[in-house]
Amino acid sequence: MNQILVSEKLYVTPDMKKKKKFFKFEFFLSVFLVCILSSYGIYAEYDRNKNEKVSKEILASMDTQVQEEKLEKVVVILNSAFNEEINTITEVEEVPSVQITTSSDGTEYYTIGSINIPSIGVNYPILSETTTELLKIAPCKFWGADPNQVGNFCIVGHNYRNRLFFSKVPNLENGDVIEITDLSNTTLQYVVYDKFIIEPDNTECTSQKTNGRKEITIITCTDDGSQRVVVKARKA
Repeated sequence: MNQILVSEKLYVTPDMKKKKKFFKFEFFLSVFLVCILSSYGIYAEYDRNKNEKVSKEILASMDTQVQEEKLEKVVVILNSAFNEEINTITEVEEVPSVQITTSSDGTEYYTIGSINIPSIGVNYPILSETTTELLKIAPCKFWGADPNQVGNFCIVGHNYRNRLFFSKVPNLENGDVIEITDLSNTTLQYVVYDKFIIEPDNTECTSQKTNGRKEITIITCTDDGSQRVVVKARKA
């Protein structure tokens, strides 16, 4: 019996003990990293959903403002010389270049229109400029003409590889319709005629040479984020 115990004790060498401790350390480190990555993934998804709500809030606020602006401002003039005849004058106002929308948290966003793509369920406001923070909220104007103006209106948006923002834009096909609504509440339809992939530093797709036509260019990332998907469309 003693011989057996001695043999077992000799069998567990110092080197094996070190390896055992190392394996335990690796195991706990792996568990820790999995927890960290899982937490990051959960937070990232929460953050995306929160920003999606802000985007929809901006869109709803834009619709409300447009409806209010459609109401005519009437000035009533009482003219006693003409038996108090009532004349109405409709004041015509210029369409603003940007619309200021305030979210529920008090943040102001500058919008220039909205984009709707029925075939893939995309409906978002378009923010007036592109920054890292604004891209988290909604699609942004990247370059070029303003909405529904002659030229190439370039819009960029995140591909979150889910249902949010431009995640489904890579699924668009020639003939699909993209609707752009500007701040005058005019909606024009654009028909997709081309789709291709480019490198991140390639900006040829933003060229303003449209031969006097109204075009839009949508830019988003490929699913792995290494390249860019470009979708081109012309006014129908």
